[in-house]
Amino acid sequence: MPKLDRPPLPLTVEHDTPMPMRDGTVLRGDVYRPASGGPFPTLLVRSPYGEGSLRGTPKIPALEAGFAVVLQHCRGRGSSDGEFRPWLDEGPDGYDTIAWITAQPWSNGEVVAAGMSYLAGCALQAAATRPPGLKAVFASMTPHDFHDGLKYHGGAFSLGSALNWGSLQAMLGLMHGAAAGEDVAAGFGTVLPLIADPAGAARTLPLRDIPGIPWWEEWISHPTRDAYWEGLAETLRHDRIEVPVMHVAGWFDLFLAGTLENRRRLGGPLIIGPWSHGPGASGTGAVNFGFAASAQAAQLEGRQLAFLRGADTGPAVRIFVMGDDVWRDEEEWPLARAVETRYYLRAGGLLSPEPPGPAEDPATFVFDPRDPVPTVGGPLLLADPTNVGPQDQREVERRPDVLCFTTPVLAADVEVTGPLRVTLRAATSAVSTDWTAKLVDVRPGGRAMSVIDGIVPNRTEPGRAAEFVIDLVATSQVFKAGHRIRVEISSSNFPRFDRNPGTGRTSADSTEDEMVVQHQTVFPGSFVTLPIVPR
Repeated sequence: MPKLDRPPLPLTVEHDTPMPMRDGTVLRGDVYRPASGGPFPTLLVRSPYGEGSLRGTPKIPALEAGFAVVLQHCRGRGSSDGEFRPWLDEGPDGYDTIAWITAQPWSNGEVVAAGMSYLAGCALQAAATRPPGLKAVFASMTPHDFHDGLKYHGGAFSLGSALNWGSLQAMLGLMHGAAAGEDVAAGFGTVLPLIADPAGAARTLPLRDIPGIPWWEEWISHPTRDAYWEGLAETLRHDRIEVPVMHVAGWFDLFLAGTLENRRRLGGPLIIGPWSHGPGASGTGAVNFGFAASAQAAQLEGRQLAFLRGADTGPAVRIFVMGDDVWRDEEEWPLARAVETRYYLRAGGLLSPEPPGPAEDPATFVFDPRDPVPTVGGPLLLADPTNVGPQDQREVERRPDVLCFTTPVLAADVEVTGPLRVTLRAATSAVSTDWTAKLVDVRPGGRAMSVIDGIVPNRTEPGRAAEFVIDLVATSQVFKAGHRIRVEISSSNFPRFDRNPGTGRTSADSTEDEMVVQHQTVFPGSFVTLPIVPR
């Protein structure tokens, strides 16, 4: 019988250790370190979600790798004092926390920072302040900007994720206040209905009337990138980040564009798996990609620790190629060998690399924002955790306000890997509208599985044709022989995005009665640009 010769690793654990910030606010966290030896480099993780969110941090592997580990609550969250202000304090608080760590007798003066989503943002914002002692950052699934790709996507308000995350943070704030002895009963009475009925909350009009979320008014009052968002952008200055950064993304993560942009600006290793918001699972949405797709099979944790130790020897880019369902190492992103290929949206619902003829008629549909196209799958962070990733679109495609353009059955595999976009020549009868696009893998038997989607709002002269570019971000999808490639076009994806009333005003200030029916025309010459990799 095999026997493992593993001596115990005695640990010293300090719970709720106080760490004073420069303004006198005391933040608290847990400190784990070997009971003997040292001094040690330190892994820092900062979270605004309370103690439960920190349980998944790989403490034991990090301790075994020779790190001390500090898990700290952001101000106004968990056991830390102060008021939580999204994104505003994470840079200076991260700097002060790193200074505190490096001053401890058990520290060797070196700190690395890691996290996912907001936690990764904390690490990058701290890095932008250039704290002495910070050596590396591991950033998973986090935006590059607080306007573009976080609260707005292509200019449309990311209603579903803003409502879900805002409600959660409002609830955490109330719980923090209750722990401090404050009377928060009225606040609970306001926020609990948002959490109990998110679908009903999303249909609130004007959107400005949604109560209980402290920052809601700020988010919806600044639909364009103005001084408000520019001020927040100053807290994440990529040009000030000097330490190496490793990036992890998911093909179905709502921050895929942000992670890719972080990597473009900062460099460093890049891993993209077939995951939604949270790396690890072998299945996403309605598709099981097999055990090989899991973070465990990809040995993501081991590579993370190797990178933070300065010992990473992995490839520059590792992507999971869906359809083939395999990991593939690359030297670059995007792939230089990918060939941008236009597939045209043709009359009769045909999608073809051949351009349309001069006599082809445009496609039309009628969109009523009172009955928006429902969100079914995609890169989401909604209250329903099952409505995410690739999902069957057949029910959506039966709607008269969804246009479908489909290739004939493919005779050979077609690999689409890289950034992609839809260029739409279109017109609307309204003062304003949204244009949405979705790439779909149609399987034998008819299952129409979503791959990626996007949106672009516009305001043009009614009836005037114009060109609109819908960013679909990126994917790596092999459309197998026997499958078909499909592009869906419509004017809503709700509640992922808010509804466009068609009046030139936003849903923040519109009522249901003010919304107008929009008559839409999509002209021949519209196309999707697919980065096709020769096989």
